[in-house]
Amino acid sequence: MKKISILVPCYNEEENVLPMSKALTEVMNESLASYDYEIVFIDNHSTDKTREILESICALDKRIKAIFNCRNFGQFNSPYYGMLQCTGDCVITICADFQDPVEMIPKFVSEWENGYKIVCGIKTSSRENKMMRFFRTCYYKVIKKMSSTEQIEHFTGFGLYDRSFIEVLRELKDPTPFLRGIVAELGPDRKEIEYEQAKRRAGKTHNNFYSLYDAAMLSFTSYTKIGLRLATFLGMIISCISVIIGIVYLILKICNWHNFPMGMAPVLIGMFFLGAVQLFFIGFLGEYILNINTRVMNRPLVVEEKRINFDNEAEEKE
Repeated sequence: MKKISILVPCYNEEENVLPMSKALTEVMNESLASYDYEIVFIDNHSTDKTREILESICALDKRIKAIFNCRNFGQFNSPYYGMLQCTGDCVITICADFQDPVEMIPKFVSEWENGYKIVCGIKTSSRENKMMRFFRTCYYKVIKKMSSTEQIEHFTGFGLYDRSFIEVLRELKDPTPFLRGIVAELGPDRKEIEYEQAKRRAGKTHNNFYSLYDAAMLSFTSYTKIGLRLATFLGMIISCISVIIGIVYLILKICNWHNFPMGMAPVLIGMFFLGAVQLFFIGFLGEYILNINTRVMNRPLVVEEKRINFDNEAEEKE
């Protein structure tokens, strides 16, 4: 009997983890009854009652497991680490807030049985803030144009991954994994299934400007060279323009020595402009260096504080 692992990353989802566990159990027992399964919640150091609720859920059903991180390790490391801890023949990742529809799981499994090693859920529409969706769309378009690797638009990680691809992820040993980019770069042929993203069932989103900026910079510095190349090309262009302007000013001054005042305005404007350009690209270069530094340190993805119901798996293997 094949085994399906369902991974549910969560952080401060006390209102959602119990309904999510019930919804996933119902889908597996009714629509996918011929499969064995496990549901793995990985909690990224929640500060509400999420952990207490997960402990009570796991006590009632040994197929539901939990991993508690000792602190918050970010929006990318925790789900990636959770995928590596799953033991099924395939792993399905789904958000705890019900924005990813559980009804898609049987469709994912059906395509998996048809031979696809990766099945991706693609958002064609969303009930989220329209302005936020507009900016997300612009971001996807930009990164797709700039990247040398194919990028998947409106893919958040919601999907099914075969065990063979999970082993590829395990071998990477990447301390700052960007799953969406890895799927596009290293993944085998995939099936994309469209869906409409729903609103959060309860609670509030934990994404803010910093987390979204962090995700954007990780994808830019991992999969594009445009920042460094743009600095080089723009520097060459500005240098050429500066030389031309300098020669023109010199000729005009020589030809009209008394009637052509140089003035300080052009000098100040040029200084501020060049200073702004330099600071911008120094910051961009810093993002690349930060990415390199994080990878060189090679720290663990997460540090566990506790795991529940994984002992049963070890006993079965023995």
